[in-house]
Amino acid sequence: MKKKLALLLSAILAVGMLASCGGSSAGSTASTGSTTGSSVAQSASELQVDVFYYDFSDVYISTVRTAMDEQLKAMGIEPKNWDAAGSQPTQTDQVKTAITAGSDLLIVNIVETSTSDPAKDIVDAAKAADIPVIFFNREVADNDVINSYEKCAFVGTNAPDAGHMQGEMIGEYLLANYDTVDLNGDGSISYVLFKGQEGNAEAEARTQYAVEDANAILTEAGKPELAYYDSKATTKYLVDAAGKWSAQAANDYMVTLLGSYNKDNNNMVELIICNNDGMAEGAIAALQNVGYNNGEGTTIIPVFGVDATDSAKALIQAGNMTGSIKQDAVGMASTINTLVKNVQDGAELMANTDQFTVDDDVAKIRVPYQMYDGTEG
Repeated sequence: MKKKLALLLSAILAVGMLASCGGSSAGSTASTGSTTGSSVAQSASELQVDVFYYDFSDVYISTVRTAMDEQLKAMGIEPKNWDAAGSQPTQTDQVKTAITAGSDLLIVNIVETSTSDPAKDIVDAAKAADIPVIFFNREVADNDVINSYEKCAFVGTNAPDAGHMQGEMIGEYLLANYDTVDLNGDGSISYVLFKGQEGNAEAEARTQYAVEDANAILTEAGKPELAYYDSKATTKYLVDAAGKWSAQAANDYMVTLLGSYNKDNNNMVELIICNNDGMAEGAIAALQNVGYNNGEGTTIIPVFGVDATDSAKALIQAGNMTGSIKQDAVGMASTINTLVKNVQDGAELMANTDQFTVDDDVAKIRVPYQMYDGTEG
């Protein structure tokens, strides 16, 4: 049946790519990443599972991939992993290739989040081939995507929660350490925020609520709101132009920024807020190059991130980074694999999910965040 539908799904995806990607072809640049698994024979207990990652280089996503691989193999499934390297046309082409090759289940970490068109194209292709599809980590639309196909689901977080938790963590930390953080003694805290990517639901929520909630805590205690380091800036954040939330982007920004905003000029940035730990690490590296955040005996500029990756935890425990919001990579993988097990057993996609937090009227499961300040493992 799948072979008979190959031409149909190819046509659907081709039209979708022209509509959402300006007609560019990704055929020559498609990458299968760590495609170590061979085709798995069809049986009641084995599936051909294809997992599509937006970018292998993302530290958090790499942690999810490691956990996914380990758990799927324990289920008797050898996953085939695909790296889109930050390119939606590449990922769309990879999905087309996988379906044509006989995939039984698509697990997709979508690249493009500013429009629902690419995710909708993938759902349409999966539906034409009668293949379940699970989106994860990067939010996709309810009606246009998830509710458009009964064999479609999403596993991710509730995006605003990370921003709210980070804002609370920042606000409470500043109240406890205000005079120390206020390096120039002007009575307010100057900050820079590294957003990551425009149009991404997680980035938008973290950017908004981290600052709003921190300000609410400060003003309630009689302190002024946070002051963005560049008072003339029209947007109060810096974006990774490549959309990769990368350590390199934050490092480049921070190196440039420190040339003008520093202790000698009496205008040093006093707080750094990052929407993921990769950018936090890049910012810390720039600070360390000019003598900050090198541990006991050096001035520490508070840096907050999101994900609580192992490398960020090490920085926090060493006193070089202040805090992060844990996005549970292992929990993300195990939640996804609950749905994989349903497919493996021939059950409904959303069966056996009573233990999870599920949205009303849409097949979306939310993995909770947690604060991390180094006081736990």
